Amino acid sequence: MSRASAGARQLALNVLLQVQAGAYADVALHRTLALEEACREHAAERALATELVYGTVRRQRTLDALIDQLGTRPAAKQPPVLRLVLHLGLYQLRYLSAVPAAAAVNTSVDLAKANGLGKLSGVVNGLLRQYIRQAEQADPLRLPDHPVAALGIRHSYPDWLVALWLDQLGPSETEQLCRWFNQVPSIDLRVNRDRTTVAALQTAFEAVGIAVEPLAGIPFGLRLVNHQGALTDLPGYEAGWWSVQDASAQLVGLLLAPQPGDMVLDVCAAPGGKATQMAEMVGHGGKVVACDRAPSRLKKITANATRLGLTNLHVHGGDSTDLAQFHGQADRVLVDAPCSGLGTLHRHADARWRQSPEGIASLAELQTALLTEAARCVKPGGTLVYATCTLHPAENEAVIEQFCQADPAWQIQPPDSGFGNGLEVAPEGWVRVWPHRQNMDGFFMVKLQKI
Repeated sequence: MSRASAGARQLALNVLLQVQAGAYADVALHRTLALEEACREHAAERALATELVYGTVRRQRTLDALIDQLGTRPAAKQPPVLRLVLHLGLYQLRYLSAVPAAAAVNTSVDLAKANGLGKLSGVVNGLLRQYIRQAEQADPLRLPDHPVAALGIRHSYPDWLVALWLDQLGPSETEQLCRWFNQVPSIDLRVNRDRTTVAALQTAFEAVGIAVEPLAGIPFGLRLVNHQGALTDLPGYEAGWWSVQDASAQLVGLLLAPQPGDMVLDVCAAPGGKATQMAEMVGHGGKVVACDRAPSRLKKITANATRLGLTNLHVHGGDSTDLAQFHGQADRVLVDAPCSGLGTLHRHADARWRQSPEGIASLAELQTALLTEAARCVKPGGTLVYATCTLHPAENEAVIEQFCQADPAWQIQPPDSGFGNGLEVAPEGWVRVWPHRQNMDGFFMVKLQKI
């Protein structure tokens, strides 16, 4: 095992131990990478460690099923670190074709020995080699007959989430959605119209060998094609030519459609992608107020606005369920509500394991409170947009239906025909972005006006 290879696997194990103790996968990984000097110097080691962490967290139900089926020792009697070593080994064998099978086995055995599992290294060797032998004949993963559990184990999701999607989409599309969320996320950019043009930025990227493609229906959007490396090293970062923002998130700003000179209130603004987008749209004669409770998150919004040269973006700290000072002040108000994030599971490896039906019910209460208060901030004749990056009806349709029933003067305004290059608009007038259909993050968005 090379030093770089050993370092990446040990680093991944260190991060997984933190996740096992309750840390968020992305936070633990970024913190650990920042502390590891070797990983700062070796891009290949960083990339392998990142793949191993996110991949094993994402696929943990499948990997657990394989360990339980191939092993002889009950899970309760296994040291927690042993199961993580087996996760890493099986993930490489099952999902990383670039890693030779022998290397996956040998590095896992060495990893076990290096972490105090010398007496159990034979268990690691035997289970992984058993997987290889069985995989030569057929898939070693045995699935139950129940369709929910079968999909959940095959693609690694909790049963309640699979059942929800089956009810919404049916078996075929649920399978497609499960596969989509298990892929590496794409990176989309929003071109800063105040600093450059889409064509000029595309030319600058291509001049240094970076491939990009336009996003259909999103006039200032570009998608990086198979990009690896630090985004801050891309042309135009320091000059504020672009921001990272997924295609579907850019659609939210397009639906709100702030006009030059408008006063816009973004009541749940962090990390600031939509706030900066709208600041670019309203121009120097307009104003965007970005609200958030956490001072640290507001600092990030301010830093992004400074990099982009947006002097018309202002931050406001405080509870967005109490915005009395903004009542009746805004031409456009955006409620990009805190949500379960079920439309971005590919970006947050552990989100599928952290959410629950009970947690979603409490989120829906907060979302309703935020929307109700935000509506008070809209000027007569103004526009209100509610959006989430989740696919759960309790956080989307149910919130809007309850809001409109409480105040029938608020009515849904369907987007113009051709919005988002022909996105599906429900008969009720709201837009739901299904990732496997549109190849972008899952989102729900709806425009409201008081009649």
